[in-house]
Amino acid sequence: MPQARPICALTIAGSDSGGGAGIQADLKAFAAHGVHGLSAIAALTAQHTRGVTAVHAPPASFLRAQIDACFDDFQVGAVKLGMLANARIIHAVADALEHHRPAAVVLDPVMVATSGAKLLEDAALDALRARLLPLATVVTPNIPEAELLLGHAIADDEAAEAALVELLALGQGAVLLKGGHLPGTGAMVDRFDDGEALLEFEHPRLELEGHGTGCTLASAIAANLCRGLPLREACANATDYVHGALKHAYRPGKGSVAVLDHFWRPR
Repeated sequence: MPQARPICALTIAGSDSGGGAGIQADLKAFAAHGVHGLSAIAALTAQHTRGVTAVHAPPASFLRAQIDACFDDFQVGAVKLGMLANARIIHAVADALEHHRPAAVVLDPVMVATSGAKLLEDAALDALRARLLPLATVVTPNIPEAELLLGHAIADDEAAEAALVELLALGQGAVLLKGGHLPGTGAMVDRFDDGEALLEFEHPRLELEGHGTGCTLASAIAANLCRGLPLREACANATDYVHGALKHAYRPGKGSVAVLDHFWRPR
C-alpha cells in the first residue's frame, strides 16, 4: 500500500550539468533527509568541476508554470531558492511565492560560483533585495555574497558579527552567514541571527575546496523545516550535515574542487 502523501521540499534554482551543485545537489540533499524533492529550473548552466562555461535562463512564463505545477499537486513544506540569474526571473519567482505563500522560504543568494564565476547579473541585485529578501524565512549568504548585498568588505570575525545586524535589517526573518571564506586556520564558524538569538555553529576547517556546499546547506535547512524542526535547530543540523558531506567528498572530475557526498550518513 502506498504511504500517505509526504510533505515535499521545492527547489527553485539552476541546473548544474556536472551534478555537484544546484538542482542536482538540492534533490540529493532532500533525499538524504527523507523528504520528497520537487524542482523548478530557473537557469541552465554548462558546468563542471573546473568552472561555468555558459548560462541560459528559461522564459519567466515557463518557470512560473513549473512552480505552479508543483504547488497545484504537492504539499510543499518549504521552498529553497538558489541561482536566479536575472531580474526577470527574480520577479517571476517573487510573484509566485506571493501567490502560493509557502510556510518557509530558504534563500541562498547565489551570486558567485566556487570557481569565481559570476552567476547573477548586476541589475538583478536590487530586485533580489527588494522582492526576495522580505519573503525569506532565512537567507544563507557566504562572505562574498554578503559583501555584495551590503556593499562593503567583511574582512574578519568582528566584521562578520557586525554584518549580521546589517543583513537582518534588510528585511528577511533570519540570517545564517557562512564563514568559510574568512581567513584563519582554526574552527570555521557559521553565524546565525534571528533577531532574538545569536548562535555560532563551529566545525573544524577542512583543507579542501568543496563544490555545492551552499546549495546543500540551504537545501538541508529546507528539508529539516519540512520535517518539523524549529529554524534554529534546522540550521544547526544542516551545518553538521554539510560538514560531514564535505569530509566525505570525492573528486569525479578533472578539477581541483571536490563534490559533496550527500549520502554519507547512511553509510
